[in-house]
Amino acid sequence: MPNGVPFLRLTGLSKHFGGVRALEGIDWDVMPGEVHCLVGENGCGKSTLIKTVAGVHPPTEGSVEIDGQSVLPLDPAKAKALGIQVIFQDLSLFPNLSVAENIAIESHLDALVKPVRIGPMRRIAREVLARLDFDLDLAATVGDLSVAERQIVAIARGLAGRARLIFMDEPTASLTRAEVDRLLAIVARLKADGIAVVFVSHRLDEVVEIAERVTVFRDGRKVGTWPVAEVDQRRIAHLMTGLDIEQKVVARDMGAAEPLLVVDRLSRDGEFADISFTLRRGEVLGIVGLLGSGRTELALTLFGMNRSEGGAIRLEGKELRLRSNRDAVKAGIAYVSEDRLGLGVILPQAIEDNIVLAVMKDLASRLGLLSPKRRRALAAEWVERLSIKVPGLDRPVQTLSGGNQQRVVLAKWLAARPSVLILDSPTVGVDIKNKQGIYETVAALAAQGVGVILISDEVMEVFATCDRVLHMREGRIVGEAVPGQISEHAMEERIYA
Repeated sequence: MPNGVPFLRLTGLSKHFGGVRALEGIDWDVMPGEVHCLVGENGCGKSTLIKTVAGVHPPTEGSVEIDGQSVLPLDPAKAKALGIQVIFQDLSLFPNLSVAENIAIESHLDALVKPVRIGPMRRIAREVLARLDFDLDLAATVGDLSVAERQIVAIARGLAGRARLIFMDEPTASLTRAEVDRLLAIVARLKADGIAVVFVSHRLDEVVEIAERVTVFRDGRKVGTWPVAEVDQRRIAHLMTGLDIEQKVVARDMGAAEPLLVVDRLSRDGEFADISFTLRRGEVLGIVGLLGSGRTELALTLFGMNRSEGGAIRLEGKELRLRSNRDAVKAGIAYVSEDRLGLGVILPQAIEDNIVLAVMKDLASRLGLLSPKRRRALAAEWVERLSIKVPGLDRPVQTLSGGNQQRVVLAKWLAARPSVLILDSPTVGVDIKNKQGIYETVAALAAQGVGVILISDEVMEVFATCDRVLHMREGRIVGEAVPGQISEHAMEERIYA
């Protein structure tokens, strides 16, 4: 890094919540125009640090300096005035407002009463999007945009607020590789404009690709900061966890196993066509492909959420007529959505209630009454079996880390004891150690005879979990590969060709 005064410097920063030490003695800095990655497992203190710098949490001890000057005490308005913007993982946009209104919203927050002038708002939005070399319909409702487009709106809003430092908290967690590449290009453009970016990510390949420096946190303390050229993915993983986690190819020859799910020439107009494959009992079958390849649409059809318009689905030799997801669940098919927050769990409700959601009829008496004892016992069983770290079964799911939330989703469907489990991007936003736990759960289910379909954007992930991999493009299966018989690099070249 060049010499000079850091834009942001923290010295001896600590933050305690009662007796809990979320941050302890943090010395850290970010240079102007630097891309700096912040990594660590869930609960290591990354989010607390961001919220402290953004003025949400006052530090218990230590100092915060901007351009060499102390800026404490901080509040969110003061932090924004100093040029600090935060793009949280949920983006915090207004889904019912337009693109222009979301981008220029802060221009209307400095007075109690101010008429909305859409012309100036569109001018601000147009200028900011031009800086990003990105084009969006300014009148479009944000709730109708893709995740990638909403991400651009959030970045543009930060620029409209005269950002000098942008924190991006897991910005690529729900993006495909093509969308990630586009976002990284935008980050490079921000850097060229002298805007510093702190990039929080669990995808270590992105860390190595984009950062100039990387800082590792563990248990509320800074392990260290390194030039990215001095660390690789394996070294970063070890610094984060203290463990040597190796990804091994686990592919098995399942050709002799009994056919479990047979999909024959399945089609749905405008989404996918002529899809045929066989999932064998105990097999883990991966599906990869770019955004729009039809992967998720196929999964939703196999789960009865969408109706097919041609072809057949047979489970254990019996043809299925799936009119709804209830039919799929009854047949023994479970689906873990890529949108765990929107479709996987009910965040405000208790962990226990979420786990038993799919099997409530099985727990009910003849009179339709639920047994609290049976419900609690079933939830406790799956919390133990999946090693879910919970403060109590009665606590809301939203109090858990991303990895533990994902395990609650898994528990909900595993409690229904499916014969086929469809996992759509199951480790999005999950840290390394929890990813490994999910991989181990998948292997254990396969060993019990469950057929698993695993959809993923990460080639490394399907190589670490799957026996075979299907490649989808433009709604069709265009290839099949066996991990180990093809390299990860060769597989990526096929996908992104």
